[in-house]
Amino acid sequence: HFKASGLHVGQEHWFRLNNASKSSYNKAWDGYQAVASYDHVNWFRVPTIFEGDCLRFSLETTATHAWFAYFEPYSRGRHDWLIEQALTKAGTELLATGKSVEGRDIQLLRKGTGAEGRRKVWIIAQQHPGEHMAEWFMEGVIERLEKHDDPVLQKLLASADLYLVPNMNPDGAFHGHLRTNAMGQDLNRAWQSASQELSPEVLFVQQQMKQYGVDLFLDIHGDEEIPYVFTAGCEGNPGYTPRIEKLEEHFRSHLKHLTKDFQTKHGYTRDLPGKANMTLACNSVGEKFDCLSLTLEMPFKDNNDAPNALTGWSGKRSKQLGKDVLTTVADMVDSLR
Repeated sequence: HFKASGLHVGQEHWFRLNNASKSSYNKAWDGYQAVASYDHVNWFRVPTIFEGDCLRFSLETTATHAWFAYFEPYSRGRHDWLIEQALTKAGTELLATGKSVEGRDIQLLRKGTGAEGRRKVWIIAQQHPGEHMAEWFMEGVIERLEKHDDPVLQKLLASADLYLVPNMNPDGAFHGHLRTNAMGQDLNRAWQSASQELSPEVLFVQQQMKQYGVDLFLDIHGDEEIPYVFTAGCEGNPGYTPRIEKLEEHFRSHLKHLTKDFQTKHGYTRDLPGKANMTLACNSVGEKFDCLSLTLEMPFKDNNDAPNALTGWSGKRSKQLGKDVLTTVADMVDSLR
Protein backbone atom coordinates (compact mmCIF):
# COMPACT_ATOMS: atom_id res chain seq x y z
CA HIS A 1 0.00 0.00 0.00
CA PHE A 2 1.09 3.63 -0.26
CA LYS A 3 0.60 7.07 1.27
CA ALA A 4 -0.36 10.11 -0.80
CA SER A 5 0.60 13.50 0.68
CA GLY A 6 0.02 17.09 -0.38
CA LEU A 7 -3.65 16.50 -1.13
CA HIS A 8 -6.12 19.38 -1.34
CA VAL A 9 -9.02 19.13 1.11
CA GLY A 10 -12.39 18.98 -0.63
CA GLN A 11 -10.89 18.13 -4.01
CA GLU A 12 -11.40 14.85 -5.83
CA HIS A 13 -8.10 13.09 -6.50
CA TRP A 14 -7.69 10.27 -9.03
CA PHE A 15 -4.99 7.60 -9.01
CA ARG A 16 -4.06 5.21 -11.81
CA LEU A 17 -2.37 1.82 -11.93
CA ASN A 18 -1.55 1.74 -15.61
CA ASN A 19 -0.40 -1.90 -15.76
CA ALA A 20 -3.18 -3.47 -13.69
CA SER A 21 -4.09 -5.78 -16.57
CA LYS A 22 -0.66 -7.42 -16.25
CA SER A 23 -1.14 -8.37 -12.60
CA SER A 24 -1.31 -12.02 -11.52
CA TYR A 25 -5.10 -12.04 -11.13
CA ASN A 26 -6.22 -9.43 -13.63
CA LYS A 27 -9.73 -10.88 -13.91
CA ALA A 28 -10.21 -10.08 -10.22
CA TRP A 29 -10.31 -6.31 -10.83
CA ASP A 30 -13.92 -6.52 -12.03
CA GLY A 31 -16.15 -5.56 -9.11
CA TYR A 32 -13.19 -4.60 -6.93
CA GLN A 33 -12.93 -1.37 -4.88
CA ALA A 34 -9.67 -0.11 -3.38
CA VAL A 35 -9.50 0.81 0.31
CA ALA A 36 -8.34 4.11 1.81
CA SER A 37 -7.68 5.54 5.26
CA TYR A 38 -6.75 8.88 6.80
CA ASP A 39 -5.35 7.39 10.00
CA HIS A 40 -4.16 3.89 9.00
CA VAL A 41 -6.80 2.51 11.39
CA ASN A 42 -10.21 3.12 9.84
CA TRP A 43 -10.35 1.87 6.25
CA PHE A 44 -13.12 2.40 3.73
CA ARG A 45 -13.79 1.57 0.09
CA VAL A 46 -13.38 4.20 -2.62
CA PRO A 47 -14.81 4.44 -6.17
CA THR A 48 -12.75 2.20 -8.43
CA ILE A 49 -12.91 1.56 -12.19
CA PHE A 50 -11.07 -1.07 -14.22
CA GLU A 51 -10.99 -0.47 -17.96
CA GLY A 52 -8.50 -1.56 -20.58
CA ASP A 53 -5.11 -1.90 -18.91
CA CYS A 54 -5.77 0.58 -16.13
CA LEU A 55 -7.23 0.52 -12.62
CA ARG A 56 -8.41 3.97 -11.50
CA PHE A 57 -9.65 4.96 -8.06
CA SER A 58 -10.62 8.29 -6.54
CA LEU A 59 -11.12 10.07 -3.23
CA GLU A 60 -12.64 13.44 -2.39
CA THR A 61 -10.33 14.14 0.51
CA THR A 62 -11.03 15.53 3.96
CA ALA A 63 -7.33 15.64 4.90
CA THR A 64 -4.03 16.51 3.24
CA HIS A 65 -2.85 12.91 3.17
CA ALA A 66 -4.35 9.43 2.82
CA TRP A 67 -3.25 5.83 2.55
CA PHE A 68 -4.47 3.48 -0.18
CA ALA A 69 -4.26 -0.30 -0.19
CA TYR A 70 -5.40 -3.48 -1.94
CA PHE A 71 -6.85 -4.62 1.39
CA GLU A 72 -6.72 -3.32 4.95
CA PRO A 73 -3.03 -3.90 5.85
CA TYR A 74 -1.76 -5.95 8.77
CA SER A 75 1.60 -4.44 9.73
CA ARG A 76 4.60 -6.18 11.27
CA GLY A 77 4.26 -3.85 14.22
CA ARG A 78 0.72 -5.08 14.79
CA HIS A 79 1.94 -8.65 14.39
CA ASP A 80 4.47 -8.10 17.18
CA TRP A 81 1.69 -6.62 19.33
CA LEU A 82 -0.53 -9.62 18.56
CA ILE A 83 2.12 -12.08 19.71
CA GLU A 84 2.51 -10.11 22.94
CA GLN A 85 -1.27 -10.17 23.47
CA ALA A 86 -1.35 -13.90 22.84
CA LEU A 87 1.36 -14.53 25.43
CA THR A 88 0.21 -12.12 28.14
CA LYS A 89 -3.60 -12.05 27.82
CA ALA A 90 -4.71 -15.11 25.85
CA GLY A 91 -2.70 -17.61 27.86
CA THR A 92 -0.78 -19.13 24.98
CA GLU A 93 2.83 -20.26 25.16
CA LEU A 94 5.52 -19.68 22.56
CA LEU A 95 6.05 -23.34 21.75
CA ALA A 96 8.66 -22.90 19.02
CA THR A 97 10.12 -20.23 16.76
CA GLY A 98 11.12 -20.90 13.18
CA LYS A 99 13.16 -18.67 10.92
CA SER A 100 12.28 -17.37 7.48
CA VAL A 101 14.78 -17.22 4.62
CA GLU A 102 15.89 -13.77 5.80
CA GLY A 103 15.90 -14.70 9.48
CA ARG A 104 12.56 -13.30 10.61
CA ASP A 105 10.71 -15.10 13.39
CA ILE A 106 7.81 -17.46 12.69
CA GLN A 107 6.05 -18.02 15.98
CA LEU A 108 4.17 -21.21 16.83
CA LEU A 109 1.81 -20.57 19.73
CA ARG A 110 0.00 -23.22 21.74
CA LYS A 111 -3.08 -22.81 23.89
CA GLY A 112 -3.36 -25.92 26.05
CA THR A 113 -1.28 -28.42 27.98
CA GLY A 114 -0.08 -30.73 25.24
CA ALA A 115 -1.16 -33.71 27.34
CA GLU A 116 -1.61 -37.08 25.69
CA GLY A 117 -5.05 -37.78 24.24
CA ARG A 118 -6.03 -34.16 23.66
CA ARG A 119 -7.15 -33.12 20.18
CA LYS A 120 -4.65 -31.04 18.23
CA VAL A 121 -6.20 -28.17 16.27
CA TRP A 122 -3.85 -26.31 13.91
CA ILE A 123 -4.59 -22.91 12.35
CA ILE A 124 -2.01 -21.21 10.13
CA ALA A 125 -2.25 -17.93 8.22
CA GLN A 126 -0.58 -15.79 5.58
CA GLN A 127 1.29 -18.40 3.61
CA HIS A 128 0.47 -15.87 0.90
CA PRO A 129 1.77 -12.64 2.45
CA GLY A 130 -0.51 -10.24 0.60
CA GLU A 131 -3.61 -11.88 2.06
CA HIS A 132 -3.80 -9.69 5.14
CA MET A 133 -7.33 -10.78 6.03
CA ALA A 134 -5.73 -14.03 7.18
CA GLU A 135 -3.82 -12.42 10.05
CA TRP A 136 -6.86 -10.32 10.95
CA PHE A 137 -8.65 -13.67 11.25
CA MET A 138 -5.90 -14.89 13.60
CA GLU A 139 -6.29 -11.75 15.70
CA GLY A 140 -9.93 -12.67 16.14
CA VAL A 141 -8.98 -16.17 17.27
CA ILE A 142 -6.48 -14.82 19.80
CA GLU A 143 -8.86 -12.11 21.00
CA ARG A 144 -11.48 -14.73 21.78
CA LEU A 145 -8.89 -16.77 23.69
CA GLU A 146 -8.61 -13.80 26.06
CA LYS A 147 -12.21 -14.40 27.20
CA HIS A 148 -12.07 -16.58 30.30
CA ASP A 149 -15.85 -16.63 30.84
CA ASP A 150 -16.72 -18.11 27.45
CA PRO A 151 -18.47 -21.49 27.98
CA VAL A 152 -18.17 -22.55 24.33
CA LEU A 153 -14.46 -21.80 24.35
CA GLN A 154 -14.01 -23.63 27.64
CA LYS A 155 -15.69 -26.69 26.12
CA LEU A 156 -13.21 -26.62 23.27
CA LEU A 157 -10.19 -26.13 25.51
CA ALA A 158 -11.30 -28.92 27.83
CA SER A 159 -10.38 -31.48 25.18
CA ALA A 160 -8.23 -29.71 22.59
CA ASP A 161 -4.99 -27.80 22.23
CA LEU A 162 -4.75 -24.98 19.67
CA TYR A 163 -1.57 -24.67 17.63
CA LEU A 164 -1.46 -21.23 15.97
CA VAL A 165 0.93 -19.75 13.39
CA PRO A 166 -0.31 -16.17 12.86
CA ASN A 167 2.10 -15.39 10.01
CA MET A 168 3.83 -18.05 7.92
CA ASN A 169 5.56 -15.65 5.53
CA PRO A 170 7.08 -12.60 7.26
CA ASP A 171 9.63 -12.00 4.49
CA GLY A 172 6.96 -11.81 1.82
CA ALA A 173 4.93 -9.42 3.96
CA PHE A 174 7.99 -7.21 4.51
CA HIS A 175 8.74 -7.02 0.78
CA GLY A 176 5.13 -6.46 -0.23
CA HIS A 177 4.80 -9.75 -2.13
CA LEU A 178 1.36 -11.09 -2.94
CA ARG A 179 2.13 -14.83 -2.88
CA THR A 180 5.83 -15.66 -2.42
CA ASN A 181 8.61 -15.69 0.15
CA ALA A 182 12.04 -14.07 -0.21
CA MET A 183 13.18 -16.86 -2.56
CA GLY A 184 10.21 -16.43 -4.87
CA GLN A 185 8.57 -19.61 -3.56
CA ASP A 186 4.81 -19.96 -3.24
CA LEU A 187 4.69 -21.60 0.19
CA ASN A 188 1.32 -23.16 -0.54
CA ARG A 189 2.92 -25.11 -3.38
CA ALA A 190 5.88 -26.34 -1.31
CA TRP A 191 4.35 -28.97 0.97
CA GLN A 192 5.84 -31.90 -0.95
CA SER A 193 9.27 -30.35 -1.43
CA ALA A 194 9.97 -28.01 1.49
CA SER A 195 13.66 -27.27 1.99
CA GLN A 196 15.80 -25.23 4.35
CA GLU A 197 17.15 -23.26 1.40
CA LEU A 198 13.97 -22.37 -0.48
CA SER A 199 11.04 -22.77 1.93
CA PRO A 200 12.21 -23.06 5.55
CA GLU A 201 8.88 -21.59 6.67
CA VAL A 202 6.98 -24.69 5.51
CA LEU A 203 9.70 -27.06 6.70
CA PHE A 204 9.49 -25.60 10.21
CA VAL A 205 5.72 -26.10 10.46
CA GLN A 206 5.94 -29.62 9.02
CA GLN A 207 8.54 -30.57 11.62
CA GLN A 208 6.35 -29.23 14.41
CA MET A 209 3.32 -31.07 13.08
CA LYS A 210 5.29 -34.30 12.98
CA GLN A 211 6.33 -33.78 16.59
CA TYR A 212 2.90 -32.95 18.01
CA GLY A 213 0.38 -34.43 15.56
CA VAL A 214 -2.69 -32.96 13.85
CA ASP A 215 -6.41 -33.73 14.30
CA LEU A 216 -7.79 -30.66 12.50
CA PHE A 217 -6.00 -28.29 10.14
CA LEU A 218 -7.23 -24.90 8.90
CA ASP A 219 -5.16 -22.90 6.40
CA ILE A 220 -6.43 -19.30 6.25
CA HIS A 221 -6.30 -17.38 2.95
CA GLY A 222 -7.83 -14.60 0.87
CA ASP A 223 -9.19 -14.93 -2.66
CA GLU A 224 -8.84 -12.10 -5.16
CA GLU A 225 -11.75 -12.96 -7.43
CA ILE A 226 -14.61 -14.70 -5.60
CA PRO A 227 -16.77 -12.32 -3.49
CA TYR A 228 -17.69 -14.87 -0.83
CA VAL A 229 -16.23 -16.73 2.15
CA PHE A 230 -15.82 -20.44 1.44
CA THR A 231 -13.73 -23.52 2.15
CA ALA A 232 -11.88 -26.01 -0.05
CA GLY A 233 -11.38 -29.55 1.19
CA CYS A 234 -9.50 -32.74 0.42
CA GLU A 235 -12.00 -34.56 -1.79
CA GLY A 236 -9.29 -35.24 -4.39
CA ASN A 237 -6.87 -36.89 -1.97
CA PRO A 238 -6.04 -40.59 -2.45
CA GLY A 239 -6.87 -41.19 1.21
CA TYR A 240 -10.17 -39.30 1.25
CA THR A 241 -12.80 -41.28 3.16
CA PRO A 242 -16.49 -41.01 4.11
CA ARG A 243 -15.32 -40.09 7.63
CA ILE A 244 -13.47 -37.01 6.35
CA GLU A 245 -16.37 -36.13 4.06
CA LYS A 246 -18.74 -36.22 7.03
CA LEU A 247 -16.44 -33.97 9.07
CA GLU A 248 -16.21 -31.49 6.19
CA GLU A 249 -19.99 -31.37 5.97
CA HIS A 250 -20.29 -30.89 9.74
CA PHE A 251 -17.87 -27.94 9.65
CA ARG A 252 -19.53 -26.24 6.69
CA SER A 253 -23.10 -26.79 7.82
CA HIS A 254 -22.45 -25.54 11.34
CA LEU A 255 -20.54 -22.43 10.26
CA LYS A 256 -23.13 -21.62 7.59
CA HIS A 257 -25.93 -21.61 10.18
CA LEU A 258 -23.79 -19.68 12.66
CA THR A 259 -22.91 -16.68 10.48
CA LYS A 260 -24.23 -15.02 7.34
CA ASP A 261 -20.61 -14.47 6.32
CA PHE A 262 -20.13 -18.12 5.33
CA GLN A 263 -21.79 -20.05 2.52
CA THR A 264 -21.36 -23.29 0.56
CA LYS A 265 -22.73 -22.46 -2.90
CA HIS A 266 -19.75 -20.54 -4.31
CA GLY A 267 -16.11 -21.60 -4.28
CA TYR A 268 -13.49 -23.54 -6.19
CA THR A 269 -14.31 -26.41 -8.53
CA ARG A 270 -14.12 -29.65 -6.57
CA ASP A 271 -11.21 -31.97 -7.34
CA LEU A 272 -11.96 -35.32 -8.95
CA PRO A 273 -11.12 -38.39 -6.84
CA GLY A 274 -7.38 -38.95 -6.74
CA LYS A 275 -6.63 -35.72 -8.63
CA ALA A 276 -5.72 -33.37 -5.76
CA ASN A 277 -2.69 -31.10 -5.99
CA MET A 278 -0.69 -32.59 -3.13
CA THR A 279 1.70 -29.62 -2.97
CA LEU A 280 -1.03 -27.60 -1.21
CA ALA A 281 -0.96 -27.50 2.58
CA CYS A 282 -4.60 -28.55 2.93
CA ASN A 283 -4.20 -31.69 0.83
CA SER A 284 -0.75 -32.59 2.12
CA VAL A 285 -1.65 -32.30 5.80
CA GLY A 286 -5.02 -34.00 5.36
CA GLU A 287 -3.39 -36.98 3.65
CA LYS A 288 -0.46 -37.30 6.04
CA PHE A 289 -2.50 -37.12 9.24
CA ASP A 290 -5.81 -38.57 7.97
CA CYS A 291 -7.61 -35.58 9.46
CA LEU A 292 -10.14 -32.90 8.60
CA SER A 293 -8.13 -30.36 6.62
CA LEU A 294 -9.58 -27.24 5.02
CA THR A 295 -8.46 -24.12 3.21
CA LEU A 296 -10.63 -21.20 4.31
CA GLU A 297 -10.86 -18.32 1.84
CA MET A 298 -12.07 -14.77 2.50
CA PRO A 299 -12.66 -12.15 -0.21
CA PHE A 300 -10.56 -9.15 -1.14
CA LYS A 301 -13.80 -7.59 -2.41
CA ASP A 302 -16.92 -8.08 -0.30
CA ASN A 303 -19.25 -10.86 0.74
CA ASN A 304 -22.02 -10.55 -1.82
CA ASP A 305 -24.41 -12.39 0.51
CA ALA A 306 -24.00 -9.64 3.14
CA PRO A 307 -22.46 -6.61 1.44
CA ASN A 308 -21.13 -3.60 3.32
CA ALA A 309 -20.91 -0.59 1.01
CA LEU A 310 -18.60 1.32 3.35
CA THR A 311 -15.92 -1.27 4.10
CA GLY A 312 -16.53 -4.30 1.91
CA TRP A 313 -14.86 -7.32 3.47
CA SER A 314 -12.60 -5.95 6.20
CA GLY A 315 -10.23 -6.66 9.04
CA LYS A 316 -13.11 -6.42 11.51
CA ARG A 317 -15.19 -8.98 9.65
CA SER A 318 -12.18 -11.26 9.30
CA LYS A 319 -11.66 -11.09 13.08
CA GLN A 320 -15.28 -11.99 13.75
CA LEU A 321 -15.04 -14.95 11.40
CA GLY A 322 -12.02 -16.17 13.35
CA LYS A 323 -14.07 -16.06 16.54
CA ASP A 324 -17.00 -17.83 14.89
CA VAL A 325 -14.81 -20.62 13.54
CA LEU A 326 -13.79 -21.48 17.10
CA THR A 327 -17.47 -22.05 17.90
CA THR A 328 -17.74 -24.48 15.00
CA VAL A 329 -14.57 -26.29 16.04
CA ALA A 330 -15.91 -26.57 19.59
CA ASP A 331 -19.11 -28.15 18.29
CA MET A 332 -17.23 -30.92 16.47
CA VAL A 333 -14.06 -31.41 18.52
CA ASP A 334 -15.21 -34.69 20.05
CA SER A 335 -15.83 -36.23 16.62
CA LEU A 336 -12.46 -35.37 15.06
CA ARG A 337 -11.17 -38.88 15.84
